[in-house]
Amino acid sequence: MQPALLSVSVRTRRTPFTNRVTAAGVKAYTVYNHMLLPTVFESVEADYHHLKRHVQVWDVSCERQVEIKGPDAFRLAQVLTPRDLSRMKDDQCYYIPMVDESGGMLNDPVALCIDDQRYWVSVADSDVLLWAKGIAAGLRLEVDVDEPDVSPLAVQGPKAEDLMARVFDDSVRDIGFFRYRKLAFEGKEMVVARSGYSKQGGFEIYVDGSEYGEPLWDALFAAGEDLAVRPGCPNVIERIESGLLSYGSDMTRDNTPHECGLARFCDTRAAIGCIGRDALLRMLHDGPSRQVRGVRMQGEPVAPCTQPWPVYADDQRVGQVTSAAWSPDLQINVAIGMIDASHWDTGTIVEVDTPAGLRLADVTALPHSSK
Repeated sequence: MQPALLSVSVRTRRTPFTNRVTAAGVKAYTVYNHMLLPTVFESVEADYHHLKRHVQVWDVSCERQVEIKGPDAFRLAQVLTPRDLSRMKDDQCYYIPMVDESGGMLNDPVALCIDDQRYWVSVADSDVLLWAKGIAAGLRLEVDVDEPDVSPLAVQGPKAEDLMARVFDDSVRDIGFFRYRKLAFEGKEMVVARSGYSKQGGFEIYVDGSEYGEPLWDALFAAGEDLAVRPGCPNVIERIESGLLSYGSDMTRDNTPHECGLARFCDTRAAIGCIGRDALLRMLHDGPSRQVRGVRMQGEPVAPCTQPWPVYADDQRVGQVTSAAWSPDLQINVAIGMIDASHWDTGTIVEVDTPAGLRLADVTALPHSSK
């Protein structure tokens, strides 16, 4: 049995939107970067259907910003990732694998170049602030590393662009994917990026100042009533279908970017000074021995995956499933797993050892599709 309640204390940080999320009838939270993150409103499946058809507003303040500011800001940012940041523009968002000295994944944040001496690193669930501060101190860099009062609010779904245009202006329609503009809300300039943790399209508003949180939330709901706007949150079914990885679940410090299918975001040879560069260069020659793949399991809907499920072929373990859900649209159990090279080809038949017993499955590409 899973615990029914989350005990909240001062250590579990509220967000600028927590009052509105509570009033909207949130049914469950998790803790992410020491903050509350909503996980269910109506139900996981109902939230999934609504997200794919309408528009939702997500409190994702837990995507904390690590601000790197000062003359050595670029140098520190580059030390943190094997992705080459030298050509990054002031309006770009970069997905950056972040690794340790052995090439293991520490985080998979989105970095924003605010100007040539200031970066925001929007982090997944691990303490990047402490890692970055330690490196800055150890290298004696002329840089300040801190957490600004910036709280992302996501607007996701096929109607997101229409809603955003009503609250800001039509210039949001011209924002390219993983690009941003600085747009005003109530006289306050906000970074607005076309990004988000779904494949349904949408934006993330980097709310600069907690006092603007509730007014912005209210403005979005007032403007979107006829668009069927609802509160929402990252949806486990939609993210697995879309092949969106979760740090701490589908990848950990035991995995390299290449094992996580993130090689296209690594410019290891060009990323001079990156911590872990030498280790990653050594791994490039032979390639990964395992890699993230999709898995489709037969049978009745599976329960949520709360620990890795072993994957077998011919009585030998050949990987593990780390995220799984029943897909209402695809009418099959979809999953994300780390599969050995010997069995990662699309169509390979395997068995997954679930809490409900062995399930026949096949290995697929990501994202999952109807084919």
